[in-house]
Amino acid sequence: LQDTLGEGYTRALRGTYKISKHHAGVPDSADFVMYWWFKAAQLMSLRSLRRFGFVTTNSIKQTFNRRVIEEVLSGGKLSLLYAVPDHPWVDEQGGAAVRIAMTVVGRGQREGVIERVVSEQSGENGEYSVVTVEETGRINADLTVGADTTGAVELEANADISSRGVQLMGAGFIVTREEAAALGLGRIDGLEKHIREYRNGRDLMAQSRGVMVIDLFGLSEADVFQRFPEVYQHVKLTVKPERDQNNRASYRDNWWIFGEARSAFRPALDGLPRYIATVATSKHRVFQFLEAVILPDDALIVIAHDDAYVLGVLSSRVHVVWSLAQGGTLEDRPRYNKTRCFETFPFPTVTAAQQRAIREGAQALDDHRKARLALHPDLSMTGLYNVLEKLRSGAELSAAEQDAHSRGLVSTLRGLHDDLDGLVAEAYGWPFDLPTPEVLARLAALNTVRAAEERSEIVNYLRPAYQNPNWKGQEGLLAADEAEIAAAKLPMFPKRLAEQSQAVRQLLRAGGRPLTPQQVARAFRGVRASTTEEVLEMLVSLGQAREVPLSGGYTA
Repeated sequence: LQDTLGEGYTRALRGTYKISKHHAGVPDSADFVMYWWFKAAQLMSLRSLRRFGFVTTNSIKQTFNRRVIEEVLSGGKLSLLYAVPDHPWVDEQGGAAVRIAMTVVGRGQREGVIERVVSEQSGENGEYSVVTVEETGRINADLTVGADTTGAVELEANADISSRGVQLMGAGFIVTREEAAALGLGRIDGLEKHIREYRNGRDLMAQSRGVMVIDLFGLSEADVFQRFPEVYQHVKLTVKPERDQNNRASYRDNWWIFGEARSAFRPALDGLPRYIATVATSKHRVFQFLEAVILPDDALIVIAHDDAYVLGVLSSRVHVVWSLAQGGTLEDRPRYNKTRCFETFPFPTVTAAQQRAIREGAQALDDHRKARLALHPDLSMTGLYNVLEKLRSGAELSAAEQDAHSRGLVSTLRGLHDDLDGLVAEAYGWPFDLPTPEVLARLAALNTVRAAEERSEIVNYLRPAYQNPNWKGQEGLLAADEAEIAAAKLPMFPKRLAEQSQAVRQLLRAGGRPLTPQQVARAFRGVRASTTEEVLEMLVSLGQAREVPLSGGYTA
């Protein structure tokens, strides 16, 4: 928005449509078209229109855009009457093929019609021949008919252990192994903690670049200059000129540190030998283990857990179906939003035997894929799953796909996934071949049950030792009781955004030192660090707080 329309226009636009306790609005993260969609809905409420419709990109289903639709439909006065969630389109100006969606809104609580594209073929002149099927029913904000998964809430059980990877904001941070050696890696003591293995989405799903990254988080400029002079000069020459042009003061002033170093999330990874990662936007939803020495790029979603049981549940059809429904798409690639896909997902309640079986199945899956790709470096994860997709559909394999199937042992990969799907379905107590709409309906209902349990303070944390500050295992129950009594005296975190920002700002002023999102969250009842981090970032953007990167905290 700022690049195209200017900083002044963008600021005025967001200020005009800002969400407050007095009126609805448009989130800052929403696409520009959603302001017009929202304006049309306002005109409907004024009875200036009988109905309206838009052609947009298919990213209207993504979380940051979907919030506008959810708000409009939540009042019960308007309904989606017609929708096409995903349709081919040709940009006449550039000739590029893009994906669009169509939405039509009318008054009242009414059923609508969804048209889904089931086949498409492009012609010689760029035109498309498209075949669609119709579904009738109440159309949800994510442009689906059936179980409304958009109402699922974030669960405390999954809180604070997922995040995007780091966002560099400076290509000069990335170095080859040869460049790392020239900068002192292997020669200067302690540098191994600050030049690390680095992976992005292409590294995981295609061919790895094998690059490293300079990670100076936790060091002051003087520290870098004194301890690692070669690194200091390299970053100053390759990163600082770019950062000097950035509008955000913290990025300019702290040019030797990543733009988004994920300071609040790093403690979640401390002490883990490995963690789970998936590519945020990818054709295939694949979860895999990465070693702790690897620093993830912001194209990856990280789950801070080293248990293959968690990997197994996330890799199952049950979770993939949920993530596809919750995450939306970017063009034709599903997008995994950690807040909607992971934090709302209700894990099964398992016996020790079930957990062990899922753990063993998931470890076998991860080991199999890594072994085949290590043995055949020209193969890729995307290539393996392209062949797996064709096997499931019964389509004929090309010669190249036959080769990938043979060397990648894709039929074995399919069997490992099928076994894991069966184990996870059994853990939920569901049939193996439950239709997708029924899976979504049951997960949505289970999310409601878990949320109700958590309101009664029954929380089944995925990592209790990290997520629950009062967790003592089987010991220290007396200390835990005392902590609960102390926590009960804490103020409740406000529900409205304006009151939240005021409470956090007052806490920062009284603190006298930088506070991390976790520390802010522990000063209140009924809030998690991910929420306080959002409030802190908002205060920074408004100039009412500032980030202190070296400490990982914020101050007024």
